[in-house]
Amino acid sequence: MLRLLLGLFRRCLSFRRDLLLENLALRQQLLALERRKPKPRLAHIDRLFWVAVRRLWPKWEQALVIVTPETVVRWHRAGFRLYWNWLSRHRVVVGRKRISKELQDLIFRMAAENPPWGAPRIHGELLKLGFDISERTVSRWAREVPKNPEPARRWQAFLDNHREAIAAMDFFTVPTITFGVLYCFFVIAHDRRRILHCNVTQHPTGLWIAQQLREAFPYDDKHKYQIHDRDAKFGEVVNEAVSAIGLSPTRTSFRSPWQNGIAERWVASCRRDLLDHIIPLNEKHLKRLIAEYVHYYYGDRTHLGLDKDTPDERPAATPNQSSRVVSFPRPGGLHHRYDLAA
Repeated sequence: MLRLLLGLFRRCLSFRRDLLLENLALRQQLLALERRKPKPRLAHIDRLFWVAVRRLWPKWEQALVIVTPETVVRWHRAGFRLYWNWLSRHRVVVGRKRISKELQDLIFRMAAENPPWGAPRIHGELLKLGFDISERTVSRWAREVPKNPEPARRWQAFLDNHREAIAAMDFFTVPTITFGVLYCFFVIAHDRRRILHCNVTQHPTGLWIAQQLREAFPYDDKHKYQIHDRDAKFGEVVNEAVSAIGLSPTRTSFRSPWQNGIAERWVASCRRDLLDHIIPLNEKHLKRLIAEYVHYYYGDRTHLGLDKDTPDERPAATPNQSSRVVSFPRPGGLHHRYDLAA
């Protein structure tokens, strides 16, 4: 019986508290409406009031008249951002003190002037100069040293000056519908982005790659350089096969896919134009799809790097009064080629 009476007393107090808060909320909105303005505008004090009421009163939404609950939530989030921005600007910095700009430049200078030096050697020199800095900090800043652009310029000049004599090869993987992995191998010429050879396998080996190279260059005396990355599949057997064909094998640097940019861009185009829209069933299915895409890529698709031309140098049509545009699906309807018909 005593518990029942205490429950009724608490419920009465809660009801009276809700009534008082509701009256207070309605009176505050009436005061805002009585201002002599065409449209009532809430001042910052009004917004702070509703943000506080939202935190103290669970039924605050029922008393809203001149704004929506979403507006109050937006005010609260804006205040949250302002509060934490203020804290971040005035917080006390803990941990190791930051090194000066002069010390950063000195680390960069030592790393640039002494390429073989690592962080321990640079750290030792800084200690001899009287700087109080840890080796870990030196190691972190040594990784941020600006790269010398001269080797990149030399490599780009080599590619530009020898593009008629350069071919590149690479692999990319394609998942199948049964969660298997197929390896697609291709050889591409740098001059007109022509695909010299393309094939698919489940088990790429050095002997298999050597056979693909012999098929890609059966009677070739035009190309002189063969570019490939440092994939373990391109081992000694592959290098011997490239040399036997009469080409000079050229490896790219570590973690430098841009040095084989023509091949990398073809992989990106193949994924974007074809592989992102299909699920290969098996090796035979993927071979057919890749063959259709290579035919479209070589004869129909225009390229920015070729001044909007195709690798096969597709001629431009001359429209007239009676000509009409017809389309031909390529490959499988993912893309189309357009020509003029009389």
